[in-house]
Amino acid sequence: MIKGWTAVYFRELLILKRRITKLISAWSVSPLLYMIAFGYAMGKHVTIAGHSYIEFLIPGLAAMASMTQAFAIGSEINIARFYWHIFEEFQAAPISNAAYVLGEVLAGMTRALLAGGVIFILGALFGVVLVYPPLLWLAFILNSFVFASLAVGLAMIVKSHADQAMMTSFVITPMAFLGGTFFPLTHLPVWAQNLLILLPLPHAAEAIRATAFGGTPGLTNYLILAGTGLAAFIFAMLTVKKARD
Repeated sequence: MIKGWTAVYFRELLILKRRITKLISAWSVSPLLYMIAFGYAMGKHVTIAGHSYIEFLIPGLAAMASMTQAFAIGSEINIARFYWHIFEEFQAAPISNAAYVLGEVLAGMTRALLAGGVIFILGALFGVVLVYPPLLWLAFILNSFVFASLAVGLAMIVKSHADQAMMTSFVITPMAFLGGTFFPLTHLPVWAQNLLILLPLPHAAEAIRATAFGGTPGLTNYLILAGTGLAAFIFAMLTVKKARD
């Protein structure tokens, strides 16, 4: 018998299964355009730290996907809350706040992992040769954990889809472009570097890129991602508790 977080997670997996073909197509479009436009049209003759620009770009796109697709679980939660009233059923069910949050967070992480896999496959089709050690996937998983937890917490606060879209526009989109995805942070002014280094995405991009190139990332990257993820998970549990009360 399915209980607790597994019931929440299984429901999200069933929804994901029904949409997987369309989602894979959607996950492929933007990375494909970035690879063509930035990797070849603009960055064909650009090298960064001894690597071609498209080699530099692929790990950054993977880090960005781990953020955007994990955060997208918030939209699914809002649809379930505002239209299907699924959250009201969870309120009546004997499921703890931690179990509900864990189920939704794992669903967001699953979406992120699948989207990241699509990017790495596209990169291979473009002839980009990278390595994929466990430390790469650890950074990917930690980053998706951060943003899936944040998405669950914010989904309990927003009152409409417009609010959710505003969160994406003012938080996720700027971070996607300024988080080390498309260019090294060292190209920015020092004050901007000091500000952006407080965010989780630059640490994920740095760790994923370093491991993909066969290097060893700093332990600090993983500690910051883990700490931020724990704080976001606790935030999600608190907002779920308030919503249920």
